[in-house]
Amino acid sequence: MLEKKQLAPMFSSPNQDNKTINLSDFKARKHVVLYFYPKDDTPGCTIEANQFTELAGEFAANDAVVIGVSKDSCASHQAFIDKFGLKVDLLADTSGAVCDAYGVWQEKDKNGVKKMGIVRSTFVIDKAGILQEVIYGVTAEGHASAMLARVKTLE
Repeated sequence: MLEKKQLAPMFSSPNQDNKTINLSDFKARKHVVLYFYPKDDTPGCTIEANQFTELAGEFAANDAVVIGVSKDSCASHQAFIDKFGLKVDLLADTSGAVCDAYGVWQEKDKNGVKKMGIVRSTFVIDKAGILQEVIYGVTAEGHASAMLARVKTLE
């Protein structure tokens, strides 16, 4: 598992438009709120994406970009964005490489059944590429506003 003050793992993955997004695209320019979620268009994931979208302008005003990551395809992400009018980039980590780099692909226990899945997690990465916030096991409701408050403390 990652910890605060570590260098954020580099990533490169296609977004909903099949355009490759790299962490290095934002270095020295933007803070990055990188959030991982289990699946497009499911209740908790929809709450989280909608709340990040509601605050997208405030994140932008604080030099921050919000990027969601799941193992869903680019087409699934585009349908999710279209359905809810989302204003965040969603990365299609179909290989699981980004999930592995950030330690969010973990064994989960649901109703006594153990299986691997994405643990809802968020990482706030400053303009220098350093992890300023590392949260595993996020609760979707209210999380976006908590992350906005955290971004506002960054230089």
